[in-house]
Amino acid sequence: MSMDTTGSAMTSSRPYLLRALEQWIVDNDMTPFVVVDAQAENVDVPREYVEAGKIVLNIAPTAVANLNIDNEYLSFSARFSGKSREIWVPIDAVMAIYSRENGQGMVFAEEPSTPSPDPDNSPTNKKPDRPELKLVK
Repeated sequence: MSMDTTGSAMTSSRPYLLRALEQWIVDNDMTPFVVVDAQAENVDVPREYVEAGKIVLNIAPTAVANLNIDNEYLSFSARFSGKSREIWVPIDAVMAIYSRENGQGMVFAEEPSTPSPDPDNSPTNKKPDRPELKLVK
């Protein structure tokens, strides 16, 4: 088996961590909540519950049906004010997962993306990619 050392990009760790933490919270008889950036692209949540651009969703097995956390989307059915809704959240829009009872969980950091070229940043003005060492006598 050979290892690829070319520096190819890996898939996001967020869906894997999200699945693991949801299972861990449920296994400990607690209630998993997710915080979602409701302003992100392709987020389909009940807008009347969005506050300050975010929505907190209870994803406990007793609160939702058909919970699916795949590598692209978090989706489920739930009732809001007695009305059934299909919820779709791109994984990148999930900002955190935590236990309602004790707050334990994880806040997700922004994932690195491919940097866009900056025309104002010429090669001569760039900082080196590695630290520079200076010999002092």
